[in-house]
This record gives sequence, structure tokens and C-alpha cells, in this order.
Amino acid sequence: MNETPADADIRVLLVDDQDLFREGVRVIVDAQEGMGVVGAARDGVEAVRLVDELEPDVVLMDIRMPEMDGVEATRQIFAPDRVARRQRVVRVVVLTTFNLDDRAATAIRHGASGFLLKDTTPIQLRDAIRTVHAGNAVLAPGDLNALMAGSFVAAKPVPVPYLELTDKEREVFAAVARGLSNTEIAGQIFASESTVKTHVGAILRKLALRDRVQIVVFAHEHGLVS
Repeated sequence: MNETPADADIRVLLVDDQDLFREGVRVIVDAQEGMGVVGAARDGVEAVRLVDELEPDVVLMDIRMPEMDGVEATRQIFAPDRVARRQRVVRVVVLTTFNLDDRAATAIRHGASGFLLKDTTPIQLRDAIRTVHAGNAVLAPGDLNALMAGSFVAAKPVPVPYLELTDKEREVFAAVARGLSNTEIAGQIFASESTVKTHVGAILRKLALRDRVQIVVFAHEHGLVS
């Protein structure tokens, strides 16, 4: 028997202005083991409010909505003051009808963990929710780099915390920015996966980043992708 939404391991918030689509996604999510829908919003304004009130783990966010779109809602959800008050880590997955959508790129820069096309299958949706809940991106590394590559007009100066990374941490940073998995990085630097995981954790902490997706964003933003 599935858990009730309140007891589910992964608490999901749905955000879409189309009632039929939103309710269809609710049925799919609630049918999955270990996850459940805890709330739904029709626009970005309501989404930001419900994230504060319900503290979901994963937000499925439509990119195009009236009142406030998914890009601005994502920006507000990850505003530093809101993040500081939050008791639970929240991840945002953008829902769009267009592959490699420029708006999706902006939402990812604001903190989203990737995007899904609206015609995704129930299995892909389930796997995406679990993937972002674990702190990973929900699009292929090559797609993520392609999405980011053209979204920054000029690189920002490299901040001091990056310069303070160890040589090994910079090597791991570069590998993550290229989209390599921990297994692939371990083979490249001749270390165990647990050691790579430790390095990634140190990089996230030192650069004040939330997850691997934000490492890719940081690398493109500061011109650190070779």
C-alpha cells in the first residue's frame, strides 16, 4: 500500500495552470511507492507561498503561467533569505513543451535541478523525482552543458573560494562541470568513488552550492568550462 502524501518519503508540489494536466500528474505521482503530492498551485505566486507553507521536497514547476511564470517563481523559491529559513531542502524540476528551452536555462541558473518535457512518460517522471531528490540533474550532462553554453554573455570574475580549492578539488570540479559521474571521475583520478564523493561535498560546501547542477552553472557562469 502506498503512503499517504503526508507520510511519503518524497513530498511533491505540483505547479501548473492547467487543471487537467495537474490532476493527471497527481494521479501518476500518488501511484508511485515512496512519494506523494502534498499540494498544488495554479501559478507562480501560489507556488512560492505553498513552498514556504508545505515544505515539499520536489516541486514540479510549469515554465509558462499567468501572474508569475516558473522562472520567477524558481528565483523567489531559492532567494537566500527563504533558503535560510527553510527546514527541508527543496528541488525544482521545470516542466516545458520545448527541448532546450531558454527559459529552462534561466530557471536552472536560479536553482532548478533540470527540466522535463510535458510529454514525458510516468516512469520517466517517477525517476526524475527520485533523481533530483538525491541531488542530481534530470537531463543528460551533454544537454545540460548545451543549455548552459549559450546562456551567459560574458564570464564573471572567478571568486576567491574557487581559487582556494585544492588541486584535486579543482580536478574533480572540472570533471563534474563536464558532466562526468562519480564512477567516471574515480577512474580518471585513480581514486575510490567514496573519495570522489568527499571531494564533491567539499566543493559544494566551499563554493556554497546546493548540488552538482549548480557546479555546472557555476563553471559556465565563470568561464571555467574547457
